[in-house]
This record gives sequence, structure tokens and C-alpha cells, in this order.
Amino acid sequence: MPSDAKILIVDDHEDTLYALESALAPLGYQVSRATSGDEALKEVLRGQVGLLLLDVRMPGVSGLDVVRYMRRVEQTQHIPIILLTGFGPDAELASIAFGLGVADLVMKPIDPWALRTKVRYLYDTHRRHRALERELRELRAQAKGHIPPVPVPGPGLPHPDTRVPGRREVRNKKLEQDRTP
Repeated sequence: MPSDAKILIVDDHEDTLYALESALAPLGYQVSRATSGDEALKEVLRGQVGLLLLDVRMPGVSGLDVVRYMRRVEQTQHIPIILLTGFGPDAELASIAFGLGVADLVMKPIDPWALRTKVRYLYDTHRRHRALERELRELRAQAKGHIPPVPVPGPGLPHPDTRVPGRREVRNKKLEQDRTP
């Protein structure tokens, strides 16, 4: 994930977008907005999104449709998604959402402190995961290039802990002392 990856908030109501932006502002992350599922998909496919806050029910392409599509595309399947709903607790919605792999399902109105906590955790975790994937790719590329391994001290070099006697040596000395009259 690029270091300039942003948090994308998606809702068809302007007042909700404003409230979400205000709640996330103290985190200092780059935030972008979309007002439809189609717009959200276009933004996500550009590759600059590190976290998605997505309204479930929107005209046209719903939030669940966006999630289904994202989970089928390799480039977007690991982006964390927080689904937002204003229709109260719904066991069927929760089952579908978590079955699709969303990170959380949050009810509106949203508690800004709780939202910031979730967003910070998910965004930072995703960013670290992407950094590890990038490092792994680099290591694999080095291995394919047959870069010689770093030399490991062999038997000819003393171990750095040789000044500390091993357990066996201590036991043998104690045995010798016990045998000596």
C-alpha cells in the first residue's frame, strides 16, 4: 500500500460524509469521499485506498455489492472495510457482512471516539501488513537473484558465549569434586 493511501468514506448523504470527515480529522489521515457504490469502486481500483468506510444501503450499487466485487479482485480483497448502517441491528445483514469479510459493522449515529479507535487500528494494521508483503517480495527477488547468503560463523570461530561454561561442564566439575577425597 502506498504511503499516501487514503481512507475512503462512502455515503449517499452529504451530512453523513461531513460528520465522518469531522470524526476522522483528528487522526491526520488523508480522507477522500464518494457518494455512490460506482464511484467507490472506481476509487478503490485506482489503488490508493487503505481503508473503506462504506454505507450499506445506497441507491444503485449497494455497499454489500461493493464488498462482493472487492473480495473477488485480488488487488482489493484485503482492504479493510467498515460497513455503516442506519437501520439498527440486523442479524441477517451482520451474517452476510461478516461472511464477506468486513472488519466491522457500525450503527449510525456513530460514536466518533469509537470510530477513530477502530479506524486507527485497521488502517495501521493494514499498512504494516502491506509493508511486510513488500519486504517479502523484495526478499524473494533477492533469493531468485542468487545473492550469496550472509556468512555464518563456522566451527573455527569461537562462540560469543564461550566464557560461560555449559551445563555439562559444571556438572562434570561437581562430580569430580565429589569424587576427590
